[in-house]
Amino acid sequence: MFAIDSLLVKIALIGVIGIGAQWAAWRTGKPAIALMLVAGILAGPVLGLIDPVRDFGALREPIIKLAVAVILFEGGLSLKFRELRHAGIAVFMLVFIGVPVGWALGTAAAYYGAGLPFELAALFGGIMVVTGPTVIIPMLRSLNITPRVKHMLKWEAIVNDPIGALLAVGIFAYITHGGAEANSIGIVTDVVAASLLAVIIGSAAGFALTFAFPRGWVPEYLKAPVLLTTVIAVFVLSDLIMHETGLITVTVMGVVMANRETHSSHMLLRFKEDLTVLLVSGVFIILSATLDWDVIKNFQFRFLIFLVLLLFVVRPLTIMTALLFTRIPFKERLFVAWIAPRGIVAAAVTGLFALRLSDYGVPGAEALVPLSFAVVIATIFAHGFTAAPFARWLGLDRGKGEGGVLLVGANSWTIAFAEFIKGQDRKVLVADASQLALRRARRADVAVYHGDILDEVREDHLDLGEYQQLIAATDNDSYNALVCSELAPEIGHDRVSRTIGESRPGSVRRGRVFTLAGTPIEEQLDRLQAGWTFGRTRITEVFTYADFVARMKASGGDSLAVVKPSGDLRIFSTGHRPGVDAGDTIWTFVPPDAPKPRKAANEEAEAN
Repeated sequence: MFAIDSLLVKIALIGVIGIGAQWAAWRTGKPAIALMLVAGILAGPVLGLIDPVRDFGALREPIIKLAVAVILFEGGLSLKFRELRHAGIAVFMLVFIGVPVGWALGTAAAYYGAGLPFELAALFGGIMVVTGPTVIIPMLRSLNITPRVKHMLKWEAIVNDPIGALLAVGIFAYITHGGAEANSIGIVTDVVAASLLAVIIGSAAGFALTFAFPRGWVPEYLKAPVLLTTVIAVFVLSDLIMHETGLITVTVMGVVMANRETHSSHMLLRFKEDLTVLLVSGVFIILSATLDWDVIKNFQFRFLIFLVLLLFVVRPLTIMTALLFTRIPFKERLFVAWIAPRGIVAAAVTGLFALRLSDYGVPGAEALVPLSFAVVIATIFAHGFTAAPFARWLGLDRGKGEGGVLLVGANSWTIAFAEFIKGQDRKVLVADASQLALRRARRADVAVYHGDILDEVREDHLDLGEYQQLIAATDNDSYNALVCSELAPEIGHDRVSRTIGESRPGSVRRGRVFTLAGTPIEEQLDRLQAGWTFGRTRITEVFTYADFVARMKASGGDSLAVVKPSGDLRIFSTGHRPGVDAGDTIWTFVPPDAPKPRKAANEEAEAN
């Protein structure tokens, strides 16, 4: 039997609490980072189930640092240079103008607001320029905002993370090497040289792996382990040269690999995403559980002044100054100016330097830990719970309830279905690699995408976040299945379905085959030619779903989808029959002599 204070039990508990908080966030629509923070505080200082300092001891710091390294590498893997076409100038300004402005304003706020000594204020102000992928990416995952704003926030978070840590490294070296008497030029030279070396190491590792993987030098089953081991190795190597430069190394390595062909990019990216979710969950629980009553007691009322300045003065002025001469619309600048939650890197780096400065006997260093936790808690709750409402208020949130439908494959049936969907005031797009096949869709005034939906270049022109459902309806069963398997992780497995060809030996009907009967696309085309039409039927208390099913069975028609009053669209498939309630509307495909269920429902309602 395991004791409740067994390290193995604690590790399992951290995993269960972290992933449980992420699942609860998904179910409730609440910010995942806020729920993880609350869960960690409850498990740590409130209930005493987890005490990372006692449970992990000296291992706590390296565990957090290695986890942050992997998280930053995965963040780098998501940075495609193609995205800079939408937000390149803005990202450049946020890094090269925003960082120094944010550092200066953050230092002033920490000095005058929090009352920190100037050196400590400069160190803490440097750390505060970070936002970080650990908090931004989970937040962006829950928002459906315009691509440019999403790219700006993502690039700023990932690129600024190591920069903020390096600013702290430089100030730490200045403090511990004699303050005003220190050789400032020498310190800057050392930091810049170490940073350049970190960039070289990260680039070399990225180029080496992208050279080896396509040539078969590493077998498929070893690619993910080799990649993870390389990330950890180069991070530790750079960190041995100078503390925190490893963050630069893994970020650069990720960016290099993101923009070079590996022939396994999708598989590796998904592995990294899964691992990052686990690491973010675990590290957030560990960090928030570290918050003990001694830290809380050290929180001073004047820190509230700093928090107010950070939220309402430092960040807005930083962003507005950095983007002043760009063409970014004011409402997008305003949204970016508000969204700046701090997370793992801010808390971990601050705790690391606070400990070292306390060992050096620097007065005031003990205030850094409670102040950093206050910033993390305040920004996560302030930005996490207001991001979606603020985006809607500014008109940047494209919403999820009225998400569109993406039809892959241009043929008579998909074009007719697209016309019907458009008539329901819902966004629809027909995608096909054939320019000729798309001509009829264009003549019908239906939006089209010309190109292979699986090509990476698609990401430059098509945002899948705008579409609530994807239906692959080409005449190639294998391609339809491939589209669903490749895009399901991005859209959602419950949001993709496909048609199949005529039944034949060996045909595959696994997965979500479109319509309850799994009607082959050839048969749908024949039905369209025979005069079948698309329609909609509203389910009421009088005309129930049972009545609808009976009428559809009599007519032989197909049930295609159900629209909830919220606007949520759910597809009927052989693998899934969505629940239907009074007030829902069902889309149908029925023969020309079928009774009109909606009309019948109205007649019955009038009779009663």
